[in-house]
Amino acid sequence: MPDIYPAGDEVITIWLTTGRRVPPGGIPLNIGVVVNNVQTLINVARAVKGTPVTTRTLTVTGAVKVPKTVTVPIGTSLRDVLELAGGIDQDLTYLSGGPMMGTLITDLSTPVTKTTGGLIGLPKDHPLIKRKSMTVETVLRIAKTVCEQCSFCTELCPRHIIGHELSPHRLIRAVNYKNVGNPSLVTSTLTCSECGVCEAYACPVGISPLRVNMALKAELRAKGIKYQGELGKVDPMAKHRLIPSSRLMDRLRLRPWYKEAPLSLEVYQPEEVTLKLQQHIGAPAVPVVKVGDVVSVGQLVGEIPVEVLGARVHASIGGTVTQITPQTITIRKGGAAK
Repeated sequence: MPDIYPAGDEVITIWLTTGRRVPPGGIPLNIGVVVNNVQTLINVARAVKGTPVTTRTLTVTGAVKVPKTVTVPIGTSLRDVLELAGGIDQDLTYLSGGPMMGTLITDLSTPVTKTTGGLIGLPKDHPLIKRKSMTVETVLRIAKTVCEQCSFCTELCPRHIIGHELSPHRLIRAVNYKNVGNPSLVTSTLTCSECGVCEAYACPVGISPLRVNMALKAELRAKGIKYQGELGKVDPMAKHRLIPSSRLMDRLRLRPWYKEAPLSLEVYQPEEVTLKLQQHIGAPAVPVVKVGDVVSVGQLVGEIPVEVLGARVHASIGGTVTQITPQTITIRKGGAAK
């Protein structure tokens, strides 16, 4: 595969490697494909042997003092993770995830979950931080004021170029003029992968079609609306409109912090972990322990009710349960098994 963005989007990965196209609103299984990342495959192999997921490997990079890739117990605070990379710098703002799709970290006590991505530290005045800090109201006001309908966002949209109806510039127009457009066009925002190409690379005037799409998606989902549309033709120039990673890095002004983040083979052992009962999609787990219980690594502490979709939660360190809330279980190192 070429070194392009967004190669990590499974829809684009499938198209580049097999030539098959996932239909709008569909999933890879619809076309006979299953996509898994390396971490998932490792966890599946461990699960077959009866070993639950209790750790997460993630990279801490950017303007941090010591970029590195670390393995930590699930439930470790982001503050503790950043300490492993040289400590917290008050002049930096941190992102959870990548520079394109990552989100601002507003609370460093937030625990690592099974789906936590990398952590990136950037100066507070970096353009990425400024853009991600804008309110939705500001984003919508800018879009209505300066959008010139050049259509660059659509021409470079990874979903659009492989035949999806999604057209960011037309959605901006629809939102600006009170949803002028056919229903299919408006609901096509539900097929947006939120890759960020439209706002971070394509738009010449600093609009964020991504944030507009996200706001519109939230509104449509709240109403229970789903997209129904056909798969169109592939843009003849599609493969030439995918963005080289090196060029994207320069556009995002990240080159100064493009450094190796070597893997540490040690598993960090925090004094305390806070396990979220809802690690990702699905129903939250129900605690099966109580405050004061002593637990060991891998012990089941949160169970999913029968016939409900969700994920069990297991202790990631050995210790004593010190707090249980409707959302979390806290375990502190120490305590002897009964």
